[in-house]
Amino acid sequence: MATMMVMPLIINVFLIFVVQFSFLLSPAASFDVPGGVNWWCGKTPYPDACKSFINHDPHTYVTRTKSEFRKMALQVAMDRALRAESHTKWLEPKCRNEREKAAWADCLKLYQDTVLQLNRTLDPSIKCTDFDAQTWLSTALTNLQTCRAGFIELGVSDFMLPLMSNNVSKLISNTLAINKAISQNQNYTDGRFPSWVSPGDRKLLQSSSPASRANMVVAQDGSGNFRTIKAALDAVSKQRKGSGRFIIHVKAGVYRENLEIGNGMKNIMLVGDGMRSTIITGSRSVGGGFTTFNSATVAVTGEGFIAMGITFRNTAGPQNHQAVALRSGSDLSVFYRCGFEGYQDTLYVHSQRQFYRECYIYGTVDFIFGNAAVVLQNCMILPRRPMDGQSNVVTAQGRTDPNQNTGISIHNCRVMASSDLKPVQSSFKTFLGRPWKEYSRTVYLQTYLDTLVDPAGWMEWSGNFALNTLYYGEYRNFGPASSTARRVKWRGYRVITNPSEASRFTVGNFISGGSWLPATGVPFNSGL
Repeated sequence: MATMMVMPLIINVFLIFVVQFSFLLSPAASFDVPGGVNWWCGKTPYPDACKSFINHDPHTYVTRTKSEFRKMALQVAMDRALRAESHTKWLEPKCRNEREKAAWADCLKLYQDTVLQLNRTLDPSIKCTDFDAQTWLSTALTNLQTCRAGFIELGVSDFMLPLMSNNVSKLISNTLAINKAISQNQNYTDGRFPSWVSPGDRKLLQSSSPASRANMVVAQDGSGNFRTIKAALDAVSKQRKGSGRFIIHVKAGVYRENLEIGNGMKNIMLVGDGMRSTIITGSRSVGGGFTTFNSATVAVTGEGFIAMGITFRNTAGPQNHQAVALRSGSDLSVFYRCGFEGYQDTLYVHSQRQFYRECYIYGTVDFIFGNAAVVLQNCMILPRRPMDGQSNVVTAQGRTDPNQNTGISIHNCRVMASSDLKPVQSSFKTFLGRPWKEYSRTVYLQTYLDTLVDPAGWMEWSGNFALNTLYYGEYRNFGPASSTARRVKWRGYRVITNPSEASRFTVGNFISGGSWLPATGVPFNSGL
């Protein structure tokens, strides 16, 4: 009888032990305690999405540090992005017309790039700083916003967009928040060039004739290796070995081409014979059936791109609305003494870290726009005559998440009327910017503002949208329209008086580049 009573007791003790032991092994067991998934997820902008996907991931474990949780969250975002990319490929036959197919094609390309950006942050063989990670994650999120925008602007969002709905954007927003929480201060560097510009590139940019060192020459008269830039780029992609700097000299001429320099083409440099002599021109537009993203005359995403002495032009005209001359999603890219000519949406600073030096930028509505971390320095910004009833708006910055390290910084530039606007300047208003997205961020630092700029300075996008969440600043600007006495009274607008606040948006700090190049003979430093 005693033996019979002991057996159930032993079995019960054993079962309790098994349950407790399995409880300790199960990741779900400690989810709500400090270090558990739910605890970490509660600190993100989208905790429900975080809990849902991480809790069901077979690789989930109890984390002890933010870094471990970041890696876990990144991996889940990557897994979901890969599924979304695969699903997007599957949707091609469901496109009902050419406009849907155009928007779909952009999305496929953008999802592929998102996977690439996430992989860069996860790949242990890539030396990735916290600032790099924040840049690449910001780009990944921007890509998905751009995908969505294409369907909306072509008026075909009703059918395809619901089929593409997923939680990838929320998961990337969560990783941005986590990464920002653990990121270290950026490295500040002084001198004339950013740290990522190699000594060879510095000599090249300071050289009086970089074209003389070209690896390849394009000339319409047949005196070079190729007559078109596209033929040269095609040859480079097939023949080039390694990823060192490759210089293509584009001789004087008007090149009617649409070009794409993709992720696989790193460290390409296009050198023209001057912005008045070497011109690349196209005429794609939203009015013509293209997405804004795909309307670019030249689009570049290959890392480390440099252009010098070239004009990028879109001739679609103001009546065709969005029409991009150049779109850059090239990380660590430089545009030196280049021209950008168009009307609405001329220069699409789409994503990544970019620098523009001594450039001329012409346009009408939102003609410098996008969600890169970008500094324009010593540039001429030239609003031109818009359509009747329109106002000119210089910038439309597209930050959608407060943790993105993006924005437009205009430093030591000049905002003046172009020759076609000047005679009728009083008939059109011109504004410094308007908030395209909720956390739009733009600053003007030590910039000359001519009489064309409206006293209010800035323009609403739609009613009260983003007026409290944007960040618009002006610091020690000068010229006849620089007075801030009659500027907008939005919560997000500020007259910057503290140099330390202004210095956050300088070349050295904002894009972690030291003093960006390439200014031979013009002294400047990485700060104000």
